[in-house]
Amino acid sequence: MLNTIPSSDRDTIKKRLLEREQGDIRAIQQTVDGIIADVRERGDAALFEYTERFDNWKPDPDTIEVTEEEIERAFAETDPELIDIMGQAAGNIVEFHNRQKRDNWFLDREDGAVLGQLYIPVEYAGVYVPGGKAAYPSSVLMNIIPAKCAGVDNIIIATPAVGGVVNPTTIAAAKIAGAHRILKIGGAQAVAAMAYGTESVPAVCKITGPGNIYVALAKKSVYGQVGIDMIAGPSEVLVIADSYANPAWVAADFISQAEHDEMAACILVTDDAKKAETVKAEVQKQIAGLSRRDIIEASLKNYGTVIICKDMDDCIDTANMIAPEHLELCVREPMPLLSKVKNAGSIFLGDYSPEPLGDYFAGANHVLPTNGTAKFSSPLNVDDFQKKSSVIYYSREAFEKEYKKVEKFALAEGLTAHANSAAIRFEGE
Repeated sequence: MLNTIPSSDRDTIKKRLLEREQGDIRAIQQTVDGIIADVRERGDAALFEYTERFDNWKPDPDTIEVTEEEIERAFAETDPELIDIMGQAAGNIVEFHNRQKRDNWFLDREDGAVLGQLYIPVEYAGVYVPGGKAAYPSSVLMNIIPAKCAGVDNIIIATPAVGGVVNPTTIAAAKIAGAHRILKIGGAQAVAAMAYGTESVPAVCKITGPGNIYVALAKKSVYGQVGIDMIAGPSEVLVIADSYANPAWVAADFISQAEHDEMAACILVTDDAKKAETVKAEVQKQIAGLSRRDIIEASLKNYGTVIICKDMDDCIDTANMIAPEHLELCVREPMPLLSKVKNAGSIFLGDYSPEPLGDYFAGANHVLPTNGTAKFSSPLNVDDFQKKSSVIYYSREAFEKEYKKVEKFALAEGLTAHANSAAIRFEGE
């Protein structure tokens, strides 16, 4: 079931783990783009028609939004212990993301010039939340709270409401996190509505949140009209294990992502071939009792991979090449290795920091770059919901000392109007 590859075979590793194809998506993209164009042109009329087609109910301007009565009912229907846990998790997420906030700054020069930078939250943020039978309250918290910490005053959620009903856990999580509106819309049509606005849905500045292939392609299509968090690919976890690692724990962490879907990649990287065999045996033992066994087995068959390295430095180099979404260092001394990690979405250190801790409770964001994109991108964070504006002020005296330099620079580029804009203030002097 698991494919074992030596670390020296870089080409095979890259092909297996970094070129996971989701099939020919051209037909899906054409469908998505048609939905977006229709919603952009006809607004609510198109949005409501697609909702009726895909979610088996037709909203109107009075029913598209979750009401206060529905919110109260959702809290009543949700396990009180889970409500408490979500509240604690939200507190941890707030604490973590508040540390990411930045202060405006100004540089006062002696010549009378002032330069600075302002951090300004986006006016509207839209969060997509998958719906239907499943509920993902952790994703609700992880997407809304950074926006709140950034200072966004208008945060809307779009989530499918099959038959007009939103999962109560989703509603409860949204209110705990601080969403301002919860809309009963889903799919590419919801993304289009948030990107371009309709009579009932405000146009937002940024869209974040997970979704199926239709939602992912819709976000890709509207990028430029709005900002997006990322085009998320299938999930992945890479576990580095040494001879000290507990094979049962490593196996549990190794398969933790496999239950997401058949495209997920579970990767074990070790410098101990015997440890690899004991972990493989544990994987077979553990999946027998798991509820999503069929999905897990398909995922492991497709992309479950064991990579044998010559030493721990080779393990780290291999991990850096793959740039995993989740990286676990299940080794005796993880801290000395931390400085050697160059590419990873989230890093989990030691025996008691399994990946699900980051998914649900620790406070770091679980919206992470996938499929090697950790080489150039970061987890969802406060910066994603803020813009930076530069501030420039020169007094007359300060600009008089410099304007000829500006004029000459502009003329060097053949931009005489730019040059004139600098020089005209001092003509005749």
